[in-house]
Amino acid sequence: MLGGGTFVTQNKVLPGTYQNFVSAARAFVNLSDRGYVALPMELDWGIDDAVFTVTAEDFQKNSLKIFGYDYTHEKLKGLRDVFKNAHTAFVYKVNEGAVAASNTYGTAKYKGVRGNDLKTVITANVDDPTKFDVQTYLGTLLVDEQLAIESAADLVESDYVIPKTDATLAETAGTNFAGGSNGTAPTGTPHQKALDEFEAYGFNVLACLSTETAIKNLYIAYTKRLRDEVGAKFQLVGHALGAADHEGVIDIHNKATEVDYGLVFWTAGAQAGVDVNKSNTNKTYDGEYTADFTGAKTQNELTTLIKNGKYVFHRVGIETRVLEDINTFTSFTTEKNEDFSLNQVIRVLDQIAIDTAQLFNSRYLGQIPNDQSGRVSLWNDILTHRLELQRLRAIENYDKEALAISEGNTKKSVVMNEVVDVTVAMSQLYITTTVA
Repeated sequence: MLGGGTFVTQNKVLPGTYQNFVSAARAFVNLSDRGYVALPMELDWGIDDAVFTVTAEDFQKNSLKIFGYDYTHEKLKGLRDVFKNAHTAFVYKVNEGAVAASNTYGTAKYKGVRGNDLKTVITANVDDPTKFDVQTYLGTLLVDEQLAIESAADLVESDYVIPKTDATLAETAGTNFAGGSNGTAPTGTPHQKALDEFEAYGFNVLACLSTETAIKNLYIAYTKRLRDEVGAKFQLVGHALGAADHEGVIDIHNKATEVDYGLVFWTAGAQAGVDVNKSNTNKTYDGEYTADFTGAKTQNELTTLIKNGKYVFHRVGIETRVLEDINTFTSFTTEKNEDFSLNQVIRVLDQIAIDTAQLFNSRYLGQIPNDQSGRVSLWNDILTHRLELQRLRAIENYDKEALAISEGNTKKSVVMNEVVDVTVAMSQLYITTTVA
């Protein structure tokens, strides 16, 4: 048998053909996708004690199965607001002490009050009266039907009910479920569990849907820690969060008339879904909650709110618009100036951080030698990525001469320096008109 296969060095013994197949060098230009929101929230129905992923398509097609209500239901308007701009939500149900409803024949698949709307209907099978047809209704809607069942042991778990396989089946026009509860108002414990679980996920925005100061402070501390110490690049959106003074925290001034944090849903989706080269300044609010403009009507009020780092909705004619796409950072210094208060700047910087980490971790970490050739390859990939951002007009005037990559203090470390000039959307126009 002749030799064959691939080679690393020219040290083969057998005669034959040795061929390597390699890809032509291609620069890394991938930009990470945006549109991901982390949503810890109280729910009437839904997976318990775990993060579950919902896409915009899932929500439109399967909201009944996932959240217990049809897409148009009033209870889901917050989620509809999220998905006006975001495409994926990571949801964690923060109900505390919730109970699943049940009846003689089964237990609701998930905890919460929505399970009380389930009902079991059992009739004799038409073809074989010794067997049963078992139907499950959610309200007036038939959601599951299992035909020609001999005994409860033959029932299988559905999207709504876990059967009690030791029950005795008997005809019933309708046996209601009862005892389902959302529990008590959640303390910090379920919120902390949710935040712990979210650490394993990548998202652009974390929503704080709470009116409790202690819980808000928990979210702020979590955001600061993950951004500053762990390197997770996302922003927190909440209502009346206080003077967080941090580029990762967006504090909505306006409450909604229905519930104080109502505008958080839309804002979280809008902040997550906006393109890296766009701003939400002056964006029209098309959500389903009603904004309260108290304290945000006069120019003096609006000016003060902006100076204090508040994310403000204001009335423009009959429309509601975002005044300025800013965060809570206000303690400007020569090293961190007012540019860091602009969310568009933070989005670009976060995009750079995320994409550069993905590039290095997937293509260089443990794979490419830390020699001059390897560092030149990394330099080329990073330059190509930055030029793509420049093509999208997210940054400008990128100086490739300022991009420097060198060996660090150890054999395995690499040091990189660059200068980035972030582009932001126009928001002010100063006009001098000379009359001849």
